[in-house]
Amino acid sequence: MTNQTEKKYRIRNWKEYNKALINRGSISIWFSDDVIEKWNAKQSIKRGRPKIYSDEAILCMLMIKSVYKLPLRSLRGFMISIINMLGLCLKTPCYTRISRRASELGQEIKQLGNKKVTDIVFDSSGLKVYGEGEWKVKKHGKSKRRTWRKIHIAMCPNNHELIVSYLGENNEADCEVIPKIAKHFPKSIKRGYGDGAYDTDGCHAIFHSMGIESIVPPKRGAILHESESKPWMKSRNDAIRAIIGLGNDDDARKLWKILAGYHKRSLVETGFYRWKTIFGDKLQSRKLTNQKGEVYAKSMAFNKMT
Repeated sequence: MTNQTEKKYRIRNWKEYNKALINRGSISIWFSDDVIEKWNAKQSIKRGRPKIYSDEAILCMLMIKSVYKLPLRSLRGFMISIINMLGLCLKTPCYTRISRRASELGQEIKQLGNKKVTDIVFDSSGLKVYGEGEWKVKKHGKSKRRTWRKIHIAMCPNNHELIVSYLGENNEADCEVIPKIAKHFPKSIKRGYGDGAYDTDGCHAIFHSMGIESIVPPKRGAILHESESKPWMKSRNDAIRAIIGLGNDDDARKLWKILAGYHKRSLVETGFYRWKTIFGDKLQSRKLTNQKGEVYAKSMAFNKMT
């Protein structure tokens, strides 16, 4: 065994490096022609009051709201100032209209990359709504009921782009959400990586029906299932046999994860870290329907930043 020293990469192009750091603080704001054309809603033949602003306009404002962490009233003033400075003939929706329309936005995340997605990693995390902070709860106990939501994301480990984001109740188990988000998976996906919470009969059956190989660590002490009546359990049985053959202990599970490439799943944890670093770990909206629109706008902004 030879000692491998860590390589240190020294910065030599200080001029370009400093310029890159300075450019991180520069601001360039513009409206593309495509956004200007789609700002106003198309005329509808349906009965009732027609929409003035398109879904793209509402989504654009919600994305700016998420990035700059603005309240709704401040958001409208911010957008009015930008539109006036650019000399555009665009109206700005009222803050009440933005709040109402946020609940009507779809949840389909547009893929920005051109490459086909073959692998996908997924997990869940919590987002606060309101309640006391951790320090006060630790020192004095709960003085107000804390409310939070559970966000489930699926992302591509190659380009770190979000494929699906779903916001649900805090009592929804991870395995219960898979049927709701799997229908939005691209058909090109071949492998899915998840933690032990997705080691259920239902999750394996859904992945098998979609032609996706589920790389999920089986629970400790898991037993083999009949693969003839349940063909979706074949990959799970193979994982159990491999772990038993490697020694059936913690070291065997670690070695199986390396051989199966399971550690790729940790990239979704990095995605959550980036999400909460950029947008925070708290939701500003109070209603679940508006919170879903808020998470959708943040997901779109997340992909553009990526």
